[in-house]
Parts: sequence; structure tokens; C-alpha cells
Amino acid sequence: MKAHKGFDNMLKRIAVVLLIGIIAFAYQITTPPPPNLCGSPGGPPVTGPRVTLRDGRHLAYNEYGVTRETANYKIVFVHGFSSCRFDESLFHQELFEKLKIYMVTFDRPGYGESDPDPKRTIKSLALDMEELADKLELGDKFYVIGYSMGQQGAWGSLKYIPHRLAGVALIAPVVNYWWSSFPANLSLEAYKLQPRQDQFAVGVSHYAPWLVYWWNTQRWFPGSSVIAGKPNFSASDWDLISKLRGDGSPEPIPTQKDYVRQQGLEESIFMDMKVGFGKWEFDPMEIENPFPEKEGSVHLWHGDEDGLVPVSLQRYIVKKLPWIHYHELPGVGHLLPNYDGKKEAILKSLLLGEY
Repeated sequence: MKAHKGFDNMLKRIAVVLLIGIIAFAYQITTPPPPNLCGSPGGPPVTGPRVTLRDGRHLAYNEYGVTRETANYKIVFVHGFSSCRFDESLFHQELFEKLKIYMVTFDRPGYGESDPDPKRTIKSLALDMEELADKLELGDKFYVIGYSMGQQGAWGSLKYIPHRLAGVALIAPVVNYWWSSFPANLSLEAYKLQPRQDQFAVGVSHYAPWLVYWWNTQRWFPGSSVIAGKPNFSASDWDLISKLRGDGSPEPIPTQKDYVRQQGLEESIFMDMKVGFGKWEFDPMEIENPFPEKEGSVHLWHGDEDGLVPVSLQRYIVKKLPWIHYHELPGVGHLLPNYDGKKEAILKSLLLGEY
């Protein structure tokens, strides 16, 4: 009997050790490495201008167009997923000079050379943008343009700093399937239009954000197609990419991926997924018109062939928010501003009211 009891106790000890080992292993594989902060010992160098924010963080930025002092129009551009302050999707040198446009782009927190913000929310990003505008002395009001996942800054500005806005444009804005105003059948139908691997990646971001790092770095299951460099672009997007490359190649256009992610995957793209597809503090479809006297305008641009963001969801959003000027473009995909004439149309509609 004593031998049996001793054996049982040994099994219990082994079970406890195994359980501890499993927990430790799970913690290890789901915990990202510490950030590699810009300007820190051994970290990436700071190569461009940055402003210091209210909490001591730094925000890196880049400027396009005419000087702030001579500009008729001042724009804060919010880049998309896995992009950075060097995104020139909306830069049109001839038009910028003609209309005297100034545009500042910035690395969103954790991207490029902007310090990570582990507490980042839609609201904190909007306040970062407002503080950037104040540091650069852009004046009482400025325009905001958010492209793709940059919609976080555009919707956040409409919600939290509407008094600072001269106008807003959302270009191919990524949609959170869990915004409460969406009918369940509509959001589910749109959700299922995505490749299966993206359904899982987005679902993990919403329901189990603590697993985002592991899910997109493990090799057992396919993670996000966008992170893997094989996004669900439309045929029209791939044709455009081939033309822009100039060599007939269908491969994606190289980006500054190393720069974008240099402080860590968790701090940049994974945080983006958690914030973008997590629980928002508000539903964009409940935002009130920021320009009741038509002193400014809000525009939403979307291609009906967008393979990353189903057009059905944008159509529902603009029905709920009739004060948004909706521009749906046939035969256009997610790379909307890169199609012929589209960046000019976006800028003229926002700044000049040419619809």
C-alpha cells in the first residue's frame, strides 16, 4: 500500500511539473519579445524629425508639398496597415503646388520611428494626431485623410476632435465586423467573403488578442495573408501592381517592411490588428455630423472590387450616415488612390468640393 501511495504521489508531482511546463511553454510562445526601441542602446537609429507628445512618447513625421506658412490647405495623412510615414499614396506634386497643399504623414505608434504605445486606442491615436498638428502649428482646423487601416485615425478624429476638423476623407477604410450597428447577417456574410486564413486571423484579433503574436508567427496554420505578403487583392489591383512595377511582374510592390517593423511585430502590425479588430469604444455609425452647417465635408471612397474590405459594409455605413459623401468606384480594388486620376479626385472633392 505504501508503495502504491508513493507511486501515486510521484505521479501527482510529475503531473504538476508537466502542467507547469505546459503553462510556461504556452506563455513563452504567446509572449512577444521586448520592443527594440528607436534611439535606445542597440536599437534602430532616429533618422527623421519627431515631436514629443504629452506622455513623453515620440511621433516621427514627414512633410510633403508647400511650407506650412504658405499653405492654403493642411492635411494630416494616416497610413494603412504595415505602412509608414513614407506613404505617398495621396501625394501629387503638381496639384500640391497648384493648390498650395501641405501634408504631414506620421508613423503611427509602434511603426517606423514612433515610440510604441502599449495602451493605444482609437481615442489615443486621435489625440496624438491633434497634438502633432499643434506641435507643427497647423492652426485651429486641418484636414484628415485615412487610408485602409488608417481609418482608425479618421473615425477617431470624427469622434473625439471634430472641432479641429476642416474635412475628412476615408479611403478604402478597413471595417470592424463587430461594430454593433451592423446587422449580424450582413457582417457575417461579409466576414465569410475573406479567405479562411484571414477569417481566423481577424477572429483571433477580436476574441483572443493575447494569441495574435503566436497565431501569426507559428507555422502550423496559415496566419494573415496580408502579413504573409499575399493579400487578397482583386485582379484589378494585381494588374495595377504589374503596371506600377513596370516589369510585368504580378508580385507585390516592395515596401519599407524592415523600417515599418523595426521596433517589433507586436508593437506595430500586431497591435494594429488588436486595435482595429478589437472592441472599439464607440460605433462609427453613431457619430453625429461634424459639419451641420456644411462648413466642411466627409467623404468615403471605395472600389467595388476591393478584395480586402467588402463593399457591402461601406454601403451600409453610408446609409446610416447620410451626411457622408460616398464615392463607389467600379472596377477598382483596395489600392484605390493609385488608380489613374483617383488621388486628384480625392483631393479636389475634399478641398474644393468638386464631387
